[in-house]
Amino acid sequence: MISHIQNVAGRLEGKVALVTGAGTGIGKATALSLAKEGAHIVLAGRTLAPLQQVSDEIESSYGVGKTLIVPTDIRDSKQIQELINRIIQTFGRLDIAFNNAGIEGSFAPAHLMDEEDFDKTILTNLRGTWLAIKYQITAMMENKTPGVIINTSSWLAVGASSGSSAYSASKGALDSMIRALALEIAPFQIRINNVNPGIIDTPMFRRFVDDETAKPYIAYTPQQRLGQPADVASTVTWLCTNEASFITGQSILIDGGFSIAGLR
Repeated sequence: MISHIQNVAGRLEGKVALVTGAGTGIGKATALSLAKEGAHIVLAGRTLAPLQQVSDEIESSYGVGKTLIVPTDIRDSKQIQELINRIIQTFGRLDIAFNNAGIEGSFAPAHLMDEEDFDKTILTNLRGTWLAIKYQITAMMENKTPGVIINTSSWLAVGASSGSSAYSASKGALDSMIRALALEIAPFQIRINNVNPGIIDTPMFRRFVDDETAKPYIAYTPQQRLGQPADVASTVTWLCTNEASFITGQSILIDGGFSIAGLR
């Protein structure tokens, strides 16, 4: 696993950080990275078992009491409100939120895609993220603490793949949405940004490709490798620190140059 955080610890000492979709891939890597920097970690996701594994790994490395597990479906407003309530009851505040939960949905030509599949993708990736942000902002405002919110978008917000219309729409809308939100919440000392991963070697990616079918993606990436979850996690972690205190409303591509138009 590649890590860009070396010999720098404690930048987030004592902060309370929520990670949704925390059980695998980018969410897991980010939870571990934030914990390494001293944050308490709230692990949210739909399935308990992987969250427990991440919690065990964090607490064995950084101490008991560093984590809180709250199984949550971000499509359900009541579950999100309960998640935020549990965080406040346990830690007293929320400083950081990484909204990573999402689905790839159904990749298919629009004329062959079921309306239900389109709706599910938008419901999860856009509305679910918006709901999470809504209640995170409220908690940060009520506690009068500076806050950072980061969301997982995608290179497909600015690029495209055949069959990606629903997914691209959900992520493109998310990129547009945070610009308005950045203006709304800046007076409350809350920043919001997106990270837009490219071709990252995650369980979601591996549902589509194996080592052989991954070769074209590697060949088209200027850095000649697949991205790793830690590549995204290190950027998310940096955005949460004071080193990025003047950055808000931005969508940051993390793709090794994959989405750059040009001859290869």
